[in-house]
Amino acid sequence: MASVSAHPDVMEKLVSLCKRRGFIFQSSEIYGGTGSVWDYGPLGVELKKNLKDRWWHAMVRARDDIEGLDAAILMHPRVWEASGHVAGFTDPLVECRNCKRRFRADDPSIKGTPGMPDAQCPVCGAKGTLSEPRLFNLMFKTFMGPVEESAAVVYLRPETAQGIYVNFLNVQQSMRQKVPFGIAQIGKAFRNEITPGNFIFRTREFEQMEMQFFVDPEAKPPERSDMEWFEYWMAQRMQWHQGLGLAPERLQFHRHTKDELAHYARAAFDVEFDFGGSLGFQEIEGVHHRGDFDLSQHQKFSNKKLEYFDQPNNRRFVPYVIETSAGADRTTLAVLVNAYREEEVPGESEGRTVLGLSPALAPIKAGVFPLVKKDGMPEMAHRVADDLRRVFPIFYDDGGAIGRRYRRQDEVGTPFGITIDGQSTQDGTVTVRDRDTLQQVRVSADQLRAYLGERIGPSA
Repeated sequence: MASVSAHPDVMEKLVSLCKRRGFIFQSSEIYGGTGSVWDYGPLGVELKKNLKDRWWHAMVRARDDIEGLDAAILMHPRVWEASGHVAGFTDPLVECRNCKRRFRADDPSIKGTPGMPDAQCPVCGAKGTLSEPRLFNLMFKTFMGPVEESAAVVYLRPETAQGIYVNFLNVQQSMRQKVPFGIAQIGKAFRNEITPGNFIFRTREFEQMEMQFFVDPEAKPPERSDMEWFEYWMAQRMQWHQGLGLAPERLQFHRHTKDELAHYARAAFDVEFDFGGSLGFQEIEGVHHRGDFDLSQHQKFSNKKLEYFDQPNNRRFVPYVIETSAGADRTTLAVLVNAYREEEVPGESEGRTVLGLSPALAPIKAGVFPLVKKDGMPEMAHRVADDLRRVFPIFYDDGGAIGRRYRRQDEVGTPFGITIDGQSTQDGTVTVRDRDTLQQVRVSADQLRAYLGERIGPSA
């Protein structure tokens, strides 16, 4: 359990902002909502897409040793037997016989030992009503075809990694890759969590950004060894998260102890972010040395060889796997928490709420505002907005006082505000306001694209 953070708990305020400003909505809200399932609104989908694009560029487009993949959500059920998910992907579940609520057996809010008379339900407070723990499989089960029978059972994938493993040779041979190389994928996964919560931190439907890097278990210098690749990817992934603008003091590594390690794992570290309040430091990405477990298991269960042929040395081997597995939703939440701030503005009685998002991640890059709705200002503002919109996501707003329009864009993380005033229609210059410094400079309208592009930087 995480210790209480020195950073404030902004989750409740963030949930309200996200709904009010079109980032994230409760799924099926008009029907009372669906437990721990969320819909990304217009600004949320842009923010998350920017984040995923940045990951894809860093992992695939900027490298020649990693290939992309988009494997199917539905896979042969034997895949999940080989991976161990059918037999072992379980959590201990207890149920209160009084209020019918269900909890993980290790839920810290439970007092006493479940199944014993001293155990107290954390919701209704009844004692002795909690059942003994029983194992609960976290995979969603469904049926393929028109008949619901055991032979037709398939699962919604609980992770994207297995689609990479079963395609190892397909990708390696078709792209003529040589070990060491990786395969990356972004995709939806599903887990029937017993106690999801904390907004989009733990949900039943979520998106993963995973990369499996295949290495030679017997690599000799000057080639990197498997552990050197593991350390390399740890450093790369921490550097990537810092590049999102996450505060370095809110990031740390957590090393898995022997009790935490999976039975096949040789080493594992989590990248953790401090979400503030009682949530504190929590995992947003895992870096795992999985050995040859996954490929060996699929080779065994499928009766198909998944060996790599090292032609220069005339040897075949099953590669070790170094995995990096990031949660797109958790990382999006970390970015929002890190960016949220409330501050006073000198000379103003009202403070402001700001999302200090990195300009490259911000869903809207600039707001365009005519100072008043006359004297040719709206017409020029529309021309400016239309020109910029060819390159950047732009928001046009002519409603209300200019200060209020600035505040609305501050709250959604828009880094720049462009105002067309009386001088603009005379000399073709506009005012550009910086979200963070509040400084304003005049820029020629025909130089705006270059001015913004230089300060926003590449999105990836």
